[in-house]
Amino acid sequence: MLTVLGAYSWINIRFLLEGAWVTILVSVCSIILSYIFGVILGIIRYVEIKYLSAIVGFVIDIIRNLPLILIIFFTYFGLPNIGFKPDPIWASVIAMAVFESAMVAEIVRAGIVSIPVGQMEGARSTGMSYWQALRYIILPQAIKNMIPAIVSQFISLVKDTSLATIIVLPDLMNHAQIIYGQNTNYTIPMFLALAVMYFIVCYSLSLLSQYLDHRLGTAKKSGEVEEVVQGAER
Repeated sequence: MLTVLGAYSWINIRFLLEGAWVTILVSVCSIILSYIFGVILGIIRYVEIKYLSAIVGFVIDIIRNLPLILIIFFTYFGLPNIGFKPDPIWASVIAMAVFESAMVAEIVRAGIVSIPVGQMEGARSTGMSYWQALRYIILPQAIKNMIPAIVSQFISLVKDTSLATIIVLPDLMNHAQIIYGQNTNYTIPMFLALAVMYFIVCYSLSLLSQYLDHRLGTAKKSGEVEEVVQGAER
């Protein structure tokens, strides 16, 4: 009991929270960047721009089949050889963003492909250009279908930040290792604390996914009802 109480002293808890803040910072930055670039790359793959789509698809396939830890190593130890030396935090963000962008790009492409071809044809028949139809008709529907897969990928990203401990990222895992490295009796209590903290962050993302899915589903149903009413009035 004394060992557990000692492991959860205010000093240790505060140290863990400092690491948790770094984990959240790296995760949020990586999520934002990977979402932006992932959507762009996914659209490029879908529209099949001559040569460009093939090149992007080839690069995405390479990145998706590489271990994330290898990309982290390359970012931290390889980039300095070409004159760019990021600190552990930004090296982690870059590595995570590159890896997750490739994953999100495939999710986006699959989400767009899942929309029936008739949606695009119907939009084009109303006078919309290809890009207008893609932006206003196809993407809004595809995004709703993509939410569960994208959030699941981002949850994996949060957990994968622990891999950056290998480059001494001062994250939650790194700080826990420092604590139980000073007293091996704290090993199990620290693992329990890690499990609780990671669960809180990841479960929060899951709840956000359910909320967004519900809101978008409600909005879609409202739109369909409104169209039916307008059709009846006409």
